[in-house]
Amino acid sequence: MPPPEKLIGIVGKTNVGKSTLFSALTMVPVKIADHPFTTIEPNIGVGYVRTPCVHVELGLKQCNPRTGFCARGFRFIPVKLMDVAGLIPGASRGRGLGNKFMDDLRQADVLIHVVDASGGTDLEGNPVKPGTQDPLEEVELIRREIDEWFSSVVKRVWEAKIAKSIQSSSTPLDLVTQNLSGLSIRKHHVIEALRESGLESKPFKNWSTSDVELFALKLRQVAKPIVIAANKADHPVAEENVKRLREKYGDDVKPVSGLAEMILRKAAQSGLIDYLPGDPGFTVKPGVELSREQSRALELVRVNVLEKYGSTGVQELLNYAVFRKLGLIVVYPVEDQNKYTDHSGNILPDAYLVPGNTTARELAYMVHTELGQGFLYAVDAKRKERIGESYVLKNGDVVKIVSTKS
Repeated sequence: MPPPEKLIGIVGKTNVGKSTLFSALTMVPVKIADHPFTTIEPNIGVGYVRTPCVHVELGLKQCNPRTGFCARGFRFIPVKLMDVAGLIPGASRGRGLGNKFMDDLRQADVLIHVVDASGGTDLEGNPVKPGTQDPLEEVELIRREIDEWFSSVVKRVWEAKIAKSIQSSSTPLDLVTQNLSGLSIRKHHVIEALRESGLESKPFKNWSTSDVELFALKLRQVAKPIVIAANKADHPVAEENVKRLREKYGDDVKPVSGLAEMILRKAAQSGLIDYLPGDPGFTVKPGVELSREQSRALELVRVNVLEKYGSTGVQELLNYAVFRKLGLIVVYPVEDQNKYTDHSGNILPDAYLVPGNTTARELAYMVHTELGQGFLYAVDAKRKERIGESYVLKNGDVVKIVSTKS
């Protein structure tokens, strides 16, 4: 049983290129044998984070992924993406389809906020002349909508359920976590939000309304962090806006061009170019004659996006959301620590995305409940050393679980 799936929600106004970005992220760049998820709803797709594959470090010629794929020494690991319908001002109060938008957000673990970096859409999502709208205002608007919605849910649950039981609860932390679990909240989120809000030492039963509001704000920031996709970054007026966004929000702003990524992925899928998502460039395949339109489109991508930003930014955006904001690492469970294979001889068949503080025993439970229950020890396959149940996994670890129930 693989680790619990993380869900990346893609939010933003209409006409900011959100659908294009979602489509680019969820295109399958190479044919894969097995679909990673059994049920994909219409607004749910699969994207892939990119990481150097450990088979290169181990000196192996190849690996045999059961999900995702490996290309040119990079492992592409599947993650779930959800395209949340366009937000508008007042969505947190139910305006438009606000209730539906916000309900979708409950499930997300991290949010990618797509912004029109060219300033070419107004706050309602209507197209306007590029450069006439301020993307910073757009970011603040959507963030405020999300914070207001999240805070209103937390306050409603607090008043209706938590406040009535907290006085007599012997495990108040568990009580709070359980009642907020509908927002995909875990205990570690609550603990971190308490620390961030300075309420660690104040008993829940003594909280004021303002304490609950502060806690709700910090909880949103912890449990549903936001990464800003400064889309349409190839537009001439976007460069200054990207700079201003980065001055305010730092590394959480990623300049991207969803359209450029779509063009490159489609060209690669059609066999016209060699391009791997995340690459700084592409090459036209030998013997391929491009039409005038194809040549022009690819040259515009090369000059306006790749040479300017180093990539389309789309792969970096997804990697940042998963590895930096969610703090996940990649580990490879195997059954044979010498050949790095499963029982069928497949080399490094699984690449798990797990939290950075995951222990060897927790990994055992992720692989199979019985392995965790009968856990004896694990083996670091790289160093051929035995490790105990409390060993904290590192990114790129290859691990064999030894169990009484294996």
